[in-house]
Amino acid sequence: MSGIAKTNAARLLDKAKITYKLIPYEVDESNLAADHVAEELGEDIRKVFKTLVLHGDKCGYFVCVIPGDMEVDLKAAAKVAGAKKADLIPMKELLPLTGYIRGGCSPIGMKKHFPTFFHSTITDFDTVYVSAGVRGLQFEINPSELIAYTQGSVADIAVVASN
Repeated sequence: MSGIAKTNAARLLDKAKITYKLIPYEVDESNLAADHVAEELGEDIRKVFKTLVLHGDKCGYFVCVIPGDMEVDLKAAAKVAGAKKADLIPMKELLPLTGYIRGGCSPIGMKKHFPTFFHSTITDFDTVYVSAGVRGLQFEINPSELIAYTQGSVADIAVVASN
């Protein structure tokens, strides 16, 4: 593990005694998409999860963690969060709200705890990848431990991205 600076999210996992690996990758500032991350990691895009923050009309902020090749289903996400409708938050709100920037938003260690929902396919894998809290660094982590740590739920909250 030498040479990789621990992120706040990594320290939180250490404290909780959760096993993970920190996996660095080359960042392309012009392409922060999950498919680029998956390519850099040499991993299946379905194992590379992206963390999105949404705001629901009746429930406030919540987090959706979905596979890199999918997009959040706003209706389904709103429903599981207890809202009638929900939208992704504006990018300028991400840092003040979570402490993270686009391309480095981790479901672990946000400034406040938000309800967190993981797409149902996360349980198909022994390990998955999520941001470690900075661009260029991913956690490889057991999905069950990740869900338990974030007090998350599993639901069908995403659809295959329409390119």
